[in-house]
Amino acid sequence: MSFGAAADRARDPRFPRPAAGAPCPCGSGEPFDGCCGPLLLGIPAPTAERLMRSRYTAFVVGDARYLAETWHPGTRPTQLDLDPAQRWTGLEIVDVQDGGPADARGVVAFRARWRHGAEEGALEERSRFRRQGGRWWYVDGIVG
Repeated sequence: MSFGAAADRARDPRFPRPAAGAPCPCGSGEPFDGCCGPLLLGIPAPTAERLMRSRYTAFVVGDARYLAETWHPGTRPTQLDLDPAQRWTGLEIVDVQDGGPADARGVVAFRARWRHGAEEGALEERSRFRRQGGRWWYVDGIVG
């Protein structure tokens, strides 16, 4: 199944797009259309880690709509502006606590590498997730 054309509708053309069958930006080793692609189109993430990975992919491809839709309504910002010059270049999951299909809460610690012009760096965050109404939500994170 290919999500290429449908997934393109939600994305800003200034951001990169994975081709159908290309490796998923989240680093899972799976193809985009079998990993984060379906989640970006609305299929609920089964675990907190999968939601974390799909949110990273949404940053890569500039899908602000998905980021807002997966952010818990109690902590979601009123506006989310993504910078097309900010390139996310790799994700490493450092630690996962709970966040499975039967859990109500989960924590995912990660390191996301980025490049902005000649600058490079890494964002390290310990993200909290909550499962409500049968779906996972990003609540907030501690940057460290």
